[in-house]
Parts: sequence; C-alpha cells; structure tokens
Amino acid sequence: MKIKNILGVLLLGAVASFGAEPPPNIVLIFADDLGYGDVGCNGATLVQTPNIDKLAKEGRRFTDAHSSSAVCTPSRYGLLTGEYPMRAGLWGPCPPTSKLLIDTDKLTIAKLLKNKGYETSCFGKWHLGFGTQEADYTKPLRPGPQELGFDYYFGVPVVNSAPPYVYVENDRVVGMTSDDPIVYLGKNAGENATPITPLTEAHGNRVPNWFGGAVEAHKLYNDFELGTTLAARATQWISERKAKPFFLYLATTNIHHPITPAPRFQGTSQCGLYGDFIHELDWMVGEIVKTLEEQGVADNTLIIFTSDNGGMFNHNGQEAFKHGHRQNGDLLGFKFGIWEGGHRVPFIARWPGGIEAGTTSDQLICNVDMLATFAALTGQSLGKEQQADSVNVLPALLGEPDVPLRDHLVLSPRKASHISIRKGKWMYIPAKSSGGFTGGPGKHGAGGPACVSFVGNVNSDIVNGKIKKNAPRDQLYDLEADVNQTRNVVKQHPEVVQEMQALLERYKAQLASDSKSQRK
Repeated sequence: MKIKNILGVLLLGAVASFGAEPPPNIVLIFADDLGYGDVGCNGATLVQTPNIDKLAKEGRRFTDAHSSSAVCTPSRYGLLTGEYPMRAGLWGPCPPTSKLLIDTDKLTIAKLLKNKGYETSCFGKWHLGFGTQEADYTKPLRPGPQELGFDYYFGVPVVNSAPPYVYVENDRVVGMTSDDPIVYLGKNAGENATPITPLTEAHGNRVPNWFGGAVEAHKLYNDFELGTTLAARATQWISERKAKPFFLYLATTNIHHPITPAPRFQGTSQCGLYGDFIHELDWMVGEIVKTLEEQGVADNTLIIFTSDNGGMFNHNGQEAFKHGHRQNGDLLGFKFGIWEGGHRVPFIARWPGGIEAGTTSDQLICNVDMLATFAALTGQSLGKEQQADSVNVLPALLGEPDVPLRDHLVLSPRKASHISIRKGKWMYIPAKSSGGFTGGPGKHGAGGPACVSFVGNVNSDIVNGKIKKNAPRDQLYDLEADVNQTRNVVKQHPEVVQEMQALLERYKAQLASDSKSQRK
C-alpha cells in the first residue's frame, strides 16, 4: 500500500473516532453556473481567481467531479439529499410559486450534521420551493430550509434572474410589513409590479417582476449588492459561532445571469462583465477564508468549493468567448446539456492537516456523494436506501485510493430522454445531441450542436452546427482517451453499449416504479 494511502486510512480512523479533537467545521460553497474552465487552477487566463486557486494549492483539486444534473434546481436537490434528482422527477428550474421539492422526512446533509451537534446555516440561492402546496410569500414560508435541517437561512428564494426580487430570512420576506404585503400578480403583472433594480441588456437576461406590493422589501434587494450582501451575512454568522461545530452552505448567485458585479469589480477582468462577476465570486471565497482564520478555526474546517452545473453560453458567456475566454475549457457542451461541459464542474476540497496540500485527484465523484461523505466524516452510518446513490468519497479527499470509489454514475440534463450513464472511462448517452438548449449564437438559450461548432469544438456527429443525418442514434465516448468527446465510438464497442443500456434500463425501471407508487 502506498504511503499516502496508509495516511488516508489512519486519518479515516481518526475522523471516525475523533478522539480528543472536535469534529471539523464544514463550509460548502456552491457557485451558480461556474464552468470547469472559469477558474485559474483549471486553466482560465483572462480571469484571476487567487482565492479559489489558493484553496487548490492548499488542498485537493478534482478533475472528474460532476453535478448530478446540468440544471440548477435538480442539482441542488441532489446535493442536499444525496439522491439522483431524476428520482423526484426534477428536470428543470422550479418556478417562484413552487412548493418545497424535498420531502421533510428525507435525510439531508444539514439534518445529518445536526444529528452530530452541528449548528447549520444556508445563505444565498434556495430555488427548491416553499410550502406544501405552493409558495405564499405573504405567510411564513414553511416548510422550507428550516424543516430540512438548517437552523438559519438568509438568501434569494428562487434565482437572481426570476421574481420575487426580495430577500428571505428564515421563513419571512425581509422588510415586508403587514400594511404593504407582497402580492403575486403573475407573468402579466406589467406596470402593476413593484419596480426593481434597473439593468441594461449588457447585464443579460432577467425576467420582469411578477409581484406587487412590499415596496420597502424590494428596495432592500439590489442586483449589484447580492454578492457583497451574502458574503457579509455568511461571514457574520461564522464570527458568531463559539462552541459548537458548524456547517455553512453558501449557494452564491454568482455567476448566474443577470451578470451584476458590484462597482468595485467592474472592469477588473479581461473578458467583460462575465469575468468581473467571477472576480466577485473569488473575493467572496476570500472573505470566507479570512473570517475562518480570524476566528482561529481555519485549520479545523473542511472547505468544499464546487458548482451546480457547467457554464451557460448565454449573452454574457458569448461576450466572454469573444474576448477569448472558454467557460467550460475545451469540454464539449454547456449548461442544460449532457455533454461534459454541462455537468463536469470545478471541485476543490481544503482541510489543513486532513487533506494533503497541492494535490490532484482523478476519482469520479458527484455532488450527491456529499451525504455519504459527511456521514463518514462524522462517524455516522446510513441506511441502504440513503446510500442508493450517494457514495462515500472521503478516502479520495484524505488519501489516494488505488481503485475507483464509484462503480458508475447516472447523470441527467434538461430533457429526460438524455439520462445517461458513466462507468469507468465510458460515457453512454442514449440519444442524439445534448438534451439541452439548442439556440444558436446570439440567443440567450444558446447551446447544442450550433454552439459546439461556433466555439470550435469538434464532434464526429456534428457538421456545420448540425447533427449529421447519418449520425448514430446514441453516443459512446471513451473519456480516458477523449475527454473532449470528439469521437462517438458507439459502433465500435457494441458490448460496452449493451452493458450501459442494461444499467440505464435498470434505473428507468426504478423510476417507473417510483412514479407508480407516488400516484397511488
């Protein structure tokens, strides 16, 4: 056994028993739409991310990490529950009036850590709904984050591109008064909607406000102050922690459109507002680390930094590309799609003394693995059902396992038709194209074959921005030899295809069974 593996085993034993040492604090930073190529340690040159890069220098960078979905709401479900979001029938972003999408009886990473005495908090983008029927913002937003294990919540109820444009603290709209309640008016609210921060086309797509009333609450929400406000709230919460171990989940609105960095960050990158927004995100990471150091707890805090899905080739992403920035590096595809650019994400773990500094891992991991990993970290066991999708990847954080920790991984894009299987070096997609956006350059919903050709990627099924007429009906890629998915080898490996199809059919049968049970 390698020396590093021995060290990992010893560390695992120490973690399980804790001895005289307190359990580590955990800070989980979940960026929004940050692509694999959006950070310096993954090759970005037109943006500078010194604080994120420092996490990698002092910790471990994973090169084969994935979000469970290429879409925001499902990915968050997977992270918090340790369950593939397709099991809950989640494929796209939930609307502002959505009910809570996670069953309050389900174990979450917050509940898991509360079981071990952790104080828990959630800051930033929620986007998982409130209530049992629909979200009614005039009333306490229960059930919500607090029913899922978070002692405290402050953030944006949906996403920064969709209403209501207000903050929520625990279960109430911040700044709303009884004589001026918030009123849901619907998509045709028009001039009856409460005014929100003025933006220009340069900032990217944003849905008009669908809510009226709550004028003061809306005034508190300024698009250009989201990042700095969330950073201030999160660092204040850390500063107030004294005795118990804590878990902080920071789900940033950076770098989701609209791209609205604070004035101090505007013009600081070499690829427009898109890069400036990344700079603000990097600053937020630095503020968290600085606060941990000031509190004297940095050495006993596990920091995990990752993203909810790959980069989106929207107007701002396209503008950054014109400057020479590639948000997903050389990976094929974008957010919403099943190609690697849609779900292979930055993933960095730092824990001084626990994780060897300056190391890299090529272990296959996924955000659904955090449940089983945090359970192992805190010496807890999970039931068989809870471990159905979540794999304990703590050995990959603390050491260098000689064998893969994951046998396979199920990944989902925007379209259910493109649920796909990763096993070892093979990625199998049971349909043509990506299953995500298909708009061409110039469109907000840009993606798919048209944009693959536009950015200069090569794929054997694509010619001049379109899927070839004689392209195979499904796709198989050898990611070990061809991580950028330039060649579909589905016809060359029928035995692999047969194995992958069988795996996929097993999951589809489970989904059908789950759906039938829910209808009863």
